[in-house]
Amino acid sequence: MTEEKHNNNSVGIVEAQTVQIPLPDEGLKLRKGGVLHELTVLYETYGVLSPDRDNVVYVCHALTGDAHVAGRNDPSDAKPGWWEEMIGPCKGIDTDYYFVVCANILGGCTGTTGPSSINPETGKQYGSSFPEITVADVVRVQKLLLEQLGIERLAVVIGGSFGGMQVIQWGIQYQDLVDRCICIAAGASLSAQALAFDVVARDAIVSDPNWADGDYYNNDAGPEWGLSHARKIGHITYLSPESLQEKFGRETKGGVDADGQCFQVESYLKYQAEKFIERFDANSYLCITQAMGSFDLIKEFGSLAAAFENVRAKFLIIGLSSDWLFPPEQSTELAAALLRSGKHVSCCTLKAPYGHDAFLIDIQNLSETVKAFLPWVGSDKVSVTNEPGALGKTKFRMIVDAVQPKSRILDLGCGEGDLLSLLLTAKQTVGFGVDIDLNNVIRTIDKGHDVFRGDLDEGLSIIADDSYDYAILSSTLQEVRNPKSVLGEMVRVAREGIIVFPNFGNWRNRVTLGFKGRMPKSDALPHEWYETPNIHLATKADIVDLFDKADLDVLDMVCLPGNNVLDRLFVSLKRCNLGAEYIFTRVASRKSGVGVQNTCRSE
Repeated sequence: MTEEKHNNNSVGIVEAQTVQIPLPDEGLKLRKGGVLHELTVLYETYGVLSPDRDNVVYVCHALTGDAHVAGRNDPSDAKPGWWEEMIGPCKGIDTDYYFVVCANILGGCTGTTGPSSINPETGKQYGSSFPEITVADVVRVQKLLLEQLGIERLAVVIGGSFGGMQVIQWGIQYQDLVDRCICIAAGASLSAQALAFDVVARDAIVSDPNWADGDYYNNDAGPEWGLSHARKIGHITYLSPESLQEKFGRETKGGVDADGQCFQVESYLKYQAEKFIERFDANSYLCITQAMGSFDLIKEFGSLAAAFENVRAKFLIIGLSSDWLFPPEQSTELAAALLRSGKHVSCCTLKAPYGHDAFLIDIQNLSETVKAFLPWVGSDKVSVTNEPGALGKTKFRMIVDAVQPKSRILDLGCGEGDLLSLLLTAKQTVGFGVDIDLNNVIRTIDKGHDVFRGDLDEGLSIIADDSYDYAILSSTLQEVRNPKSVLGEMVRVAREGIIVFPNFGNWRNRVTLGFKGRMPKSDALPHEWYETPNIHLATKADIVDLFDKADLDVLDMVCLPGNNVLDRLFVSLKRCNLGAEYIFTRVASRKSGVGVQNTCRSE
């Protein structure tokens, strides 16, 4: 195992273990009224449990997954565990630091009590008599397993799809036992479309002539035909139209075979179905999809706000761009509800062309994001804020001086989170960032801040009115497509706005443009014109006019000269539009009635 581990960062050969969970005399009472009098759980572990037992990561598997997440159970195994790329030394979940646990879920068919298990009251397999289960029951059994292993607290619980629903349930049901929750490609409930696919899949199973009302275990044949079609239906929802087109298109196999099949996609679905019926049980498929369909936070709690009222864990919500089983909007809905409930949450949608299954097969960005969010081990172990230049220090100092201690801060275009870190250290603020660049989001998460990956031009609908004391645009306003709209959103969500922008009216820019006929470059505008992120180049006068049109009052305006004698001279002579390299402003909505306090001063 050690040699394999060092060769390819694998956890090596792992052994599945089974444990009998002690139950009270009355058995395990389930949410829907059923009772189990015996409970067996199969699980696997990876890594080493720390002496303080504080490094546990619990992985919740998806609908047809199992406990075998990483490594191989036998050297002859053709394939490793289903999340091999995520779990292991130096991977997203680094087993040199974390002790990872995953168990087959209640109702499954690979070692944990489910419909194919023996009912102790009859001595026969449960079959159709297996009681209906819920996500809450699944999570409760996971907790019972951890108690049996002597684990009282989870550093992280993580899962995608149905596993993501279990993660949410963990955060709600056992809020005092979980530090961090990572929910990938899931939602507060299944959409009507997702429910429809599951209904058709279940109909395929129960319509099979060999279904036998679910009691087929001792028959010559079971509902393999129905289960294979259920798998085909489900598998279509796991992929994206783009990935299907790219992988198969309308390519044929080179002729119609004996089954009348001719398209490559047809052959692919048949192969997936044949492999599936070798390892999965039809009753378990029905049992788990029904539990998945019954998961509905709004129906259970009345609202998402009520569902998350007592949540204490820090959440990371991840959506996948091409997922149409759990569209990324459902992830955003979860994150917005957590944010509006005052919880610690970060959220990002990853560009993933392979649909819902992308969290299993296209994980580079996912792995980096997860690693950044985990305690102790960041994406690149960044702990020191990047040191800004002299003018950058002045900008940051102006912002820090303007902010009251312990304020709520919204940093729009937060970059790598340096300003959030500085404000946290200097003023003990509670900060939240928004940035469109995934690398910036990952590094901001890595520094411990909450952040949303989002486009400011699409608005801040995830944020409620008056949620923050200050919203900050530090060298960001000129990069958005619609500055007026962004300013309006800024003062909607915050009591006051702080804006720092490069002044294109500086004399050096004018000279470069007027005499050289070239777009200027400077400390404030360092990029070539063809690769600059700046969409709108504006002067002090332009910005003042924009503030007026956006119904903003200027509370303070400070001209910041560059490291140039003429810059300082012009500013000292009150010719700020000539001398200022940056303009620092504080604004508030005109509706607030604060009024203009200071129109312009020099630093």
